[in-house]
Amino acid sequence: MVVELICPTWRKKEEKKRAKRAKVFKIPPLGLLNVAAVTPDDVKVILTDENVEVIDFERKRDLVGITVMTSAAPRAYEIADTFRKKGVPVVLGGSHVSALPDEAIQHADSVVIGEAEGCWEKLIDDFKRYGKEGLKKFYKNEEKPDLSEVPFPRWDILKEDTYIVKKVLHATRGCPYNCSFCSVTRFFGRKIRKRPVEKIVECIEKNVGKSLKDRFFVFLDDNIMGNRKYAKDLFKALIPYRIIWMSQASVNSAYDEELLALAAKSGCKALFVGFETISPEALKEIGKHQNKIDFYIEAIKRFHRHGIFVEGAFIFGFDADTREVFEETVRFVNRAKLDGVQYTILTPLPGTAFYEKIEREKRFIDRNWSNYDCGHIVFKPKNMTPEELQAGLNWAYKKTYSLPSIFKRLTGVFTGGRWKYAIPLLIFNLGYRKTCKRMAKEAWNPNKKLSHNRIFK
Repeated sequence: MVVELICPTWRKKEEKKRAKRAKVFKIPPLGLLNVAAVTPDDVKVILTDENVEVIDFERKRDLVGITVMTSAAPRAYEIADTFRKKGVPVVLGGSHVSALPDEAIQHADSVVIGEAEGCWEKLIDDFKRYGKEGLKKFYKNEEKPDLSEVPFPRWDILKEDTYIVKKVLHATRGCPYNCSFCSVTRFFGRKIRKRPVEKIVECIEKNVGKSLKDRFFVFLDDNIMGNRKYAKDLFKALIPYRIIWMSQASVNSAYDEELLALAAKSGCKALFVGFETISPEALKEIGKHQNKIDFYIEAIKRFHRHGIFVEGAFIFGFDADTREVFEETVRFVNRAKLDGVQYTILTPLPGTAFYEKIEREKRFIDRNWSNYDCGHIVFKPKNMTPEELQAGLNWAYKKTYSLPSIFKRLTGVFTGGRWKYAIPLLIFNLGYRKTCKRMAKEAWNPNKKLSHNRIFK
């Protein structure tokens, strides 16, 4: 029996309009690697990531599983429909279809709602026994999977030299916070579930090598420092293995200097941190009370002192945002000397409290899931036009990844011994700069009146 697991990209017509992501920004599809890990040994698993390779629709397979994020949903449905016309059964899973299973089942023989471990094994058993007719419409765990019993991802099915890093994994799942725009808590829950430290150590010991690439791991946890006691225990245990790792953490983890010191000693070189906004009103709006704006600069300094690079994430489009937010944010980013920056548009993803709010207020202006990629406006903002918001995002990216801004921010590299990685950091920023140039042909000028036709050529 052969199962093909597919990670879809955008549809061709969207892909032509959008910036192609450089290899450095492409991460293996961890969800599918986890599904492969719980697939019985007598089933052959093929992985196809459409972000880096082309689907072979003529290849022989008995069952297809497709992971679905909202912006890739139209392409996922397109792929699913193609396979079903060929008589190949299709299973859909992932965050989007977990929020909208009734939509998804129109394009599939079965839908996995929520995390796959536990119900995927039952689905495979049903298919083995009774074929397509044995598949239930929906599979869902009654309880969240116990991470102490979940196997590690199947990195062996990844094609060589496809990604900069292949060893991606979860140490924890779930986030204690409940930001209104985030789909994480709906999918993984608010309780942090932890993988036993000894099992992670065992996995690292088996898979760490001597080269830089073989020592590089990425923990795709939503907040690896969300449970500080667990994080400290984990970091202490990782120290002897001399790995290099990256992850995500909340800004308030910087209050704990011991935590940062242990993270650095264990090999932490970079963290993705959701600052979200420099507006107190916007933070209240989304319920992110744990972020304290007056601590942002100090937090970044602390990360840097411990040798940890910070990529900061900021969102535009809150009800509290005005046209001034773009300039104010870019000034803050340069002053804070952030090593990398990601800007996104506030996006009401299905299954989130923010989606429900926009639905109640009848503010949706776009129902094309392809545009729910955090780079397009799909609802009516309160204090600016959609055109101003889109152009403001483009302007912020252009300014932040201009050469003067890059070199200004990189002057912060001389703290915490981070100068040794100045060249990779410069390459990373230039990669972003190249992507940004493709993103927007025109930037926002705060002193110039905008017209719909001028922005959207």
